[in-house]
Amino acid sequence: MFTALLRKLKQQSRESVADKRPKLLNALKELGDFYLELHWDFQSWVPLLSRILPSDACKIYKQGINIRLDTTLIDFTDMKCQRGDLSFIFNGDAIPSESFVVLDNEQKVYQRIHHEESEMETEEEVDILMSSDVYSATLSTKSITFSRAQTGWLFREDKTERVGNFLADFYSVNGLVLESRKRREHLTEEDILRNKAIMESLSKGGNLIEQNYEPVRRQSLTAPSPNTISWEEYINAENGKAPHLGRELVCKESKKNFKATVAMSQDFPLGTESLLNVLEVIAPFKHFNKLREFVQMKLPPGFPVKLDIPVFPTITATVTFQEFRYDEFEQSIFTIPNEYKEDPSRFPDL
Repeated sequence: MFTALLRKLKQQSRESVADKRPKLLNALKELGDFYLELHWDFQSWVPLLSRILPSDACKIYKQGINIRLDTTLIDFTDMKCQRGDLSFIFNGDAIPSESFVVLDNEQKVYQRIHHEESEMETEEEVDILMSSDVYSATLSTKSITFSRAQTGWLFREDKTERVGNFLADFYSVNGLVLESRKRREHLTEEDILRNKAIMESLSKGGNLIEQNYEPVRRQSLTAPSPNTISWEEYINAENGKAPHLGRELVCKESKKNFKATVAMSQDFPLGTESLLNVLEVIAPFKHFNKLREFVQMKLPPGFPVKLDIPVFPTITATVTFQEFRYDEFEQSIFTIPNEYKEDPSRFPDL
């Protein structure tokens, strides 16, 4: 059942991308050709963790309906950083199944993003899901307000500074809440102890390889105890308070308030909506999703050239748009080099 659900989820994801494609291509055509440099700097209030968090400079090239993003940060999951030399390329002229690729410029291989997973890849993903916490985190924007950041000791005034080449007004972001939920009723005691050991190692700069972590084929979960709820009791229950069926939930919810700032520049040549259209293309890159969520909020006037946003419960990212220029590029930078070989399993999470 888990395997069938996972396959359906991936199918729906591919269909969603296909549905958005015409709108995306039209939006890209309306944009001018440009070069954009985006800097990430990850920080944490956990002392040991701060030492291993990366910084990164992402270079984005846009020409016609083609986009290329160069980065050195392969992934950042469960406090583990992977470094490399990657290029994400979206070719709007190619057929949908071949339009989005990621290049590993060190190993000279490439992988198509929306490829069909093999039976083994799907089984391995199910194994990992069945032995890990079910975790979700969302940025709550319901109560967010913006107020001008102040500077000065005796004589306070609104903070305005240059960010890269752009003059920007700084704002404090108030009421930003990260809501997280974690469930683990499907885990054995062995799973919980092993996952705890992995997280402790990662927080000290270790990695999964040092833990000798090998996913083991999982058996179906043991059936929960039979329930004694009758159909009449269930169907006649008060709205929203139906009796619980199946396993007893083991759920932990938490909320954390974050202090954040954003610098808005009205000199920046690109509009916020235009940026969102570009981010639609590179959304599979995980930490860009958090940036997109933040940008979609009701921001003050201008373009967010610098912002601090939480990406994990203990980690905040500072994002800076330091350079932007309209430009033209060689078409070759949007194509796969001839000497690169295809490796469908190079990036299993994509």
